[in-house]
Amino acid sequence: MPSPGGLRRKIWVAFIVQMTAISFAAVIGVYAAATVIEDVLVKRILSHDAAYYLALVAKDPAIPPPDTYFVRGYLQKPGTSADAVPPTYRGLALGYHYSGPLRSDVVYVTDSDAGRLYLSIDAARTHSLVLTFAMVLCGLIIVIVYLTTWMTYRASRSALSPVIALANAVRDWDPRHPDLDALLPENLPVRADGDVESLAYALHGFATRLEEFVERERAFTRDASHELRTPLTVIRSSVELLRRNAQRPVAEVGDTLTDIDAEVVHLTSLVDDLLLLARSDSGAVSLERVPIHLDDVAADAAAALAQPAAAAGVRVEMDPQPTAAIGDPARLRQLVMILVDNAIRHSPRGGAVRVVVRPTGDAASVAVEDAGPGVPPEDRPRVFDRFWRAPGAPAGGTGLGLAIAKWIAEHHDGTISVDQSAAGGARFEVRIPGSPLPEAPA
Repeated sequence: MPSPGGLRRKIWVAFIVQMTAISFAAVIGVYAAATVIEDVLVKRILSHDAAYYLALVAKDPAIPPPDTYFVRGYLQKPGTSADAVPPTYRGLALGYHYSGPLRSDVVYVTDSDAGRLYLSIDAARTHSLVLTFAMVLCGLIIVIVYLTTWMTYRASRSALSPVIALANAVRDWDPRHPDLDALLPENLPVRADGDVESLAYALHGFATRLEEFVERERAFTRDASHELRTPLTVIRSSVELLRRNAQRPVAEVGDTLTDIDAEVVHLTSLVDDLLLLARSDSGAVSLERVPIHLDDVAADAAAALAQPAAAAGVRVEMDPQPTAAIGDPARLRQLVMILVDNAIRHSPRGGAVRVVVRPTGDAASVAVEDAGPGVPPEDRPRVFDRFWRAPGAPAGGTGLGLAIAKWIAEHHDGTISVDQSAAGGARFEVRIPGSPLPEAPA
């Protein structure tokens, strides 16, 4: 179920909090600014009006003090009484003062040659006027903030709609019944672009790889069960046969014992290969990285298979050149043995398996060629799949050797490929990063 605190709701709440905070700050800020401006404005008006009036009095002493809607003045000339000055103003020192019944008048007192001038302004009227303008300004600011916030919210909601649609598509995606196309950006209910489109393609690629992995695991489990069941069935049948003929001489049941031994060997090899692949899939197998002579490793692997090759009537020919590389000698020896053993089993009696080792630019190459039937072009993409066998392949293999060879090559940052050999058979080539040959001692 969708979370009640979804992304869209969280953004809406964030915008509401933001608008409230900005509105509150705007009201406080405008009010504080209005108060400061009012005080500065009142004092500036009084000081300017006082200077202006005194300049006029200097020219015409008969000019009366100002008496307007806001400003009222009183002039106490030298040698006269202060009767013309309101009682609350009398005795005020020079400067600005708050006076009146409710301290609502701002009074400015200054001296000049014409006498002492008292200028007062009605602060209540001024405050009302300034506050009106301040509230209008504050309202305008709040309206602009709200409109901007609303437009930003709409834009962010529009930008997030593809993300939410993609999240819903991922939530509804069922690995048991996968609809991979539902994750494509063009299939979302809203138009996706930019980063969302890249994310959608990435998720589609991930889902595709996941589906392929699940399918490989299903096929692996199915094929492994089949491969394990076959030798176990043979062993069980052979054991039943031995039980029925328990009283017969060993020489007469020798073929049955040979079958059991062969199946045990096959089963042991299969289990070893399965364990190696399982450990490699989980990352539990680590490779050694040391300088090696790849030609020596290949020669050692070919020599280990000399007896099986002779038994099959196949020659193993080495064509090496000094080739240095960095890798795991044991795993690379296993890789070459897999390729040579595969070539021996597919070669006709009297044929030859050729092992070629060459430095090729920055890489080190090992190629194993045979004169067998080869691998048809349509089968080459599957030849390294686990448990895959070509039609008419000879018995005895586990179907995992070439998959292991590919794993070893790739974990050496290399590649493995199959092509047709000059003799018409198969040619498997492995390329791994090479290294300079060590200098010979002087």
